[in-house]
Amino acid sequence: MPADADRRLLEAPAHVVAPLLLGAVLTHVTPDGAVAVRLTEVEAYEGEGQDPGSHAHRGRTPRTAVMFGDPGHLYTYFTYGMHTCANITCLPSGRASAVLLRAGEVVAGEALAQRRRTTAKRAAELARGPARLVVALGIVLADGGSDVLTPPFGLRLAPVAPEAVSAGPRVGVSGEGGDGDRFPWRFWITGDPTVSPYRPGKARLRSG
Repeated sequence: MPADADRRLLEAPAHVVAPLLLGAVLTHVTPDGAVAVRLTEVEAYEGEGQDPGSHAHRGRTPRTAVMFGDPGHLYTYFTYGMHTCANITCLPSGRASAVLLRAGEVVAGEALAQRRRTTAKRAAELARGPARLVVALGIVLADGGSDVLTPPFGLRLAPVAPEAVSAGPRVGVSGEGGDGDRFPWRFWITGDPTVSPYRPGKARLRSG
């Protein structure tokens, strides 16, 4: 599918785009080589005033400016004082929405991913979790704002069958009214061994 067609698919709200990203292959080429990950788990985060779990809930800030930009760009952020996470922005410019990349299967560059993820004991663990996925792909905080549809990145959409997709509450998020009831926006490929464990949210807000 041409890149412009892929970008048009990303112009929808994150909770619509998120399941369409399952099965997509994200590639990142760095000076030490290329790694490609097939996405198996994602989470949707909407924008201003819509989603208390989103970084954009209270409006645009220097940190969240990328979320309000064009679709198909990386929104990166630092969490827990040690990890970088990556999202793909959705919706046309001016409206915030993004999909957190939670887990995937390394389908190319496994040796390089293993060198980056030395603690992984098996292939299924290389990109199993949002911080691990970022490390395996060689994404850093400074990659925020990068277009995932142009080099050194590449995104090839290959949606899986709807019957192979499961949905439920997001990981580690607490929101008004109960996140599990209002925002069942975690999507994963049912039964895939690379999907990360579910952990319910605590009494605080967190976004992806």
